[in-house]
Amino acid sequence: MSDWTLAAGLMIASGSIHAIVNGIVKSGRSKMAARAATDGTSALLLLPATVLVPWPTGAVGWLAASAAIHGLYLIALVKAYERADFSAAYPVLRGVAPLLTALVTLAWLGERATTAQIAGIALLGGGMVGLAIGRHLDRAALGWAVLTGRCTAAYTVIDAQGVRAAPSVASYIVWCFVVMGVVVVAQFATMTRGRVFADMRAQWRPAAVAGALSIVTYGMALYAFSLGPTAPLAALRETGMVTALLIGVVFLGERVTRRRAAAVGAILIGAALILSR
Repeated sequence: MSDWTLAAGLMIASGSIHAIVNGIVKSGRSKMAARAATDGTSALLLLPATVLVPWPTGAVGWLAASAAIHGLYLIALVKAYERADFSAAYPVLRGVAPLLTALVTLAWLGERATTAQIAGIALLGGGMVGLAIGRHLDRAALGWAVLTGRCTAAYTVIDAQGVRAAPSVASYIVWCFVVMGVVVVAQFATMTRGRVFADMRAQWRPAAVAGALSIVTYGMALYAFSLGPTAPLAALRETGMVTALLIGVVFLGERVTRRRAAAVGAILIGAALILSR
């Protein structure tokens, strides 16, 4: 199996699991507590592993930048989910990300992609944003969703660089989750003056599941970034939108219109173009 095939497979699987994690967060009574509990759980689960991997020398700057961006990302994510349906906010915030990631990595960082891959990224991102057409998304919700997408693109580029600069992939993965968990819990605790902890305790069961799945989904993504180019792989992760749509239909009682079916078709065709190289 080639590095590209492995990386692409990891990203597609990662996208589906990521959609499940976001569905759990969206279903929580307090979105902020659900997110804090999820990231706190991830940090606790990987804390013992810090004695088994080296400190990510060479990637500390990337790690610090990633933690800062993730803090802003999670605030925007929580706000978007508080103001809009899951199936309205998620396509926008995830659709914006691969388009911006491609712009940064291809135009500024000099990474390469084939013409088919670039077309696939555009089609996939456009299809995802198209899923939000006709959904209730007011100006504030749209603003938070777009900000979330911009943050996603930023931490994607940062973490792709960081995992390549670290002494090992495992080192960056472990320390990324531990540092991020501490930052997020401390941030939300400060914002709520400690009130978030009571809501976190009330949601610990789904948060434990989401925290474990977060390690799997983003760990897979980080490993994939160590094997291949950022933009095509980041776009493939967004095929998880198909899973998100299924979550909305099966568990949240949402409908599939012809327009949304066409958008899903665009996502799948875009993914096929990316895979064709």
